[in-house]
Amino acid sequence: MLAGLCLALAAVVSAGPLQDEVKARRARVLDRLGPDALAIFWSAAPRVFSTDVNYAYRQESNLLYLTGIDQEDTILVLIPGSEGKEYLFVREADPRREHWNGHSLTPSEASSQSGVATVMTANQFEPFIAAIFSRRSGSATAEFAPFIKALAESRAKLAVLSDVQGDLSGPPGRGAEFAGRLRQHFFGFSVVDAGPVLAELRQIKTPYEQDVLRKSVTISNEAHRAGMRAAAPGKFEYEVKAEIEAVYLRRGAMSWGYPSIVGSGPNATVLHYEKSLRRMEAGDLLLVDAAANYQGLTGDITRTYPVGGTYSREQRDIYDVVFAAQQAGEKAAKAGAELREIQKACDEVLRAGLLRLGLVTDPSGTQFKTWATHGVSHWIGMDVHDVSIPRPLGPGMAFTIEPGIYIRDAALDDLPKTPANLAFIEKVRPMVERYKNIGVRIEDSYLLNESGIERLSAGVPRTIDEIEQFLKGRGDKP
Repeated sequence: MLAGLCLALAAVVSAGPLQDEVKARRARVLDRLGPDALAIFWSAAPRVFSTDVNYAYRQESNLLYLTGIDQEDTILVLIPGSEGKEYLFVREADPRREHWNGHSLTPSEASSQSGVATVMTANQFEPFIAAIFSRRSGSATAEFAPFIKALAESRAKLAVLSDVQGDLSGPPGRGAEFAGRLRQHFFGFSVVDAGPVLAELRQIKTPYEQDVLRKSVTISNEAHRAGMRAAAPGKFEYEVKAEIEAVYLRRGAMSWGYPSIVGSGPNATVLHYEKSLRRMEAGDLLLVDAAANYQGLTGDITRTYPVGGTYSREQRDIYDVVFAAQQAGEKAAKAGAELREIQKACDEVLRAGLLRLGLVTDPSGTQFKTWATHGVSHWIGMDVHDVSIPRPLGPGMAFTIEPGIYIRDAALDDLPKTPANLAFIEKVRPMVERYKNIGVRIEDSYLLNESGIERLSAGVPRTIDEIEQFLKGRGDKP
């Protein structure tokens, strides 16, 4: 049976930059899994939006990373052994489904796109795995001899992806459930998490990935400038959002990398505000956090600018502190440093600045976190909050620096009413009244290379003078 399955397709794979890249990624994964492992990666399941309508399909990031295939019902199997083996399974042809939903990749097309030479249909997946785990002898399984030997000696490993709690993930019938069913019928193997191997590799961007990320952020830069041109008193937040996301489509991005945040006035103090329904007014600040997903890679950019074109004195005060914090974070972002050092550098400036403005009273503690409520850095890549393992910064790593200050009355109301907090509230209340509803976040995407950090999002105005000058004529109108 196994011999017949493996004859399903051994196509001549066409060359190309993406195919070469994903083949190299798989080779690195095979090398790190070790000779006693067999790894299985499933595509994401479709997600229901309502009744018979699904959300737009988003491939599971690791499978996309390893194959470049953005199609559901896809499975990748990697078997290191003495010579790394790779097998791809795609769904069977179905004319009725394709009439409704469009063309599905044939095995030959999937092979050409992914660079995997042996591609079979999904209904052959479970018999293929069963033939290996049952340790059937003969020439049909000779190429899997190292793994079969490991099974016989009870040291084989089945590698699948698990979530942060260690529970095997995946839709029903995949991940944990599939491993559980194998355990009911076969023995000689343990189940391990393939996540750390993928995280280690994804954290270092190859030259190919660096070029794609630059292109992705360039599209996002253009989108932000389009949003800045669209913002004006009397317009709605969703009009700005529409201009931003139109650029993604026009420039060939797959989609947004995350839901766009377009919040004006008090909405700028809501970290993940997504409604985009408010009518903007003169005197408002508009906070825009948005980026495109281009060829599977996503940056992350936030700008905060005055709808009317000019910052007020109070808005400038807050903006100056946030910008100084980001500059301090940039200085700390160098090879050998850790993200916590970027956080510490930003925190020192935020704490001192808020103290100077009378919004905190403690020069050394965490009181400033009342207004500076989130971390200032995260990795970017296949996901906007990309895979993370504890390690120092090094060439090829991509990340953000995004300090923010958000002045909300509710932040004081939520504090436990201890004597210390009551004294703090009484002391800062006048300044909170002065600065209330001002939310400022400045976020850029960076790539660390041999010469230092590269600010990929430099194409979006960032300083107060740059932004006001851009808005004066609503920028570089096409």
